[in-house]
Amino acid sequence: MTSRFRHPYLILATVALLWGGNAIAGKLAVGHVSPMLLTLLRWTFACLFMAPFALRDVRREWPVIRRNLPFLFALGALGFATFNAIFYLALNYTTAINVTIEQSAMPLIVLMANFLLFRMPVSSFQIVGFSLTLVGVVLTASHGEPSALLALDLNRGDALMMIAVLLYGGYTVALRFKPVLNWRSTIFMLAASALVVSVPFAAAEWAMGDTRLPDGQGLSAALYTAIFPSLIAQSLYIRGVEMIGPNRANLFINLVPIFGAILAVLVIGETLRTYHIIALAFVLGGIMLAERGAARRHRTPDTKTAPR
Repeated sequence: MTSRFRHPYLILATVALLWGGNAIAGKLAVGHVSPMLLTLLRWTFACLFMAPFALRDVRREWPVIRRNLPFLFALGALGFATFNAIFYLALNYTTAINVTIEQSAMPLIVLMANFLLFRMPVSSFQIVGFSLTLVGVVLTASHGEPSALLALDLNRGDALMMIAVLLYGGYTVALRFKPVLNWRSTIFMLAASALVVSVPFAAAEWAMGDTRLPDGQGLSAALYTAIFPSLIAQSLYIRGVEMIGPNRANLFINLVPIFGAILAVLVIGETLRTYHIIALAFVLGGIMLAERGAARRHRTPDTKTAPR
């Protein structure tokens, strides 16, 4: 699949589109399936769909996988299972506006972590580019009225989402140490790790009496999250990080609220407004500016060899 996607911009824009759909699916799932059960169903379906295509690669590459099994398990547990469990739980307590704003902090976390841990240089173009994309995100999240952000309160859902953002930022930074494996082996092992971790999450939810079995809408949301944000988007995201590095790749996450707004128009029937178009211009302009700065520097250890 990833061999058909050779341009990192196309890869990462597709990731943002599918993750924007994940936010819509997560919101539509509220009241139709409980968040921990949704997480368990997501990774159960993902593993079932992936197994026929991945098991041969896993067997062939098992010596490498076995040496790196604890690290791969940690990636799947944090970046796949725990992030999404907290993400879906947060949507039960806070608004989509708040979640969108908090997701926009991911690129800044990645930039700071890479600078503090690895002294990875950050150009002035990247800083300005990040700032422009953040303006676009704020315009989208505030419905064109940034002053409205002052009225937002940090509730339980907001606090949960910030924890999720920290986890996924850490996951993105850690991808630089991922062993070189076939993409099918990588995604299957991370999805299987997420499935293992999702079981105690769902069990705890059941023990507290908070489990809600899925109806038709809840099951549809689970199937969407299993196929598109899980298998396709995660595969492409890993590919994009390997091609241009975590700092540059993570900047494209700021496209998620833009695509989320567009999908809300198409799926939920909301109205496309002028500030959506203005915000999209800021986000795309910021990405182009940051990429221009990155292209002027020599390639750094930020990049790795693409998977087979």
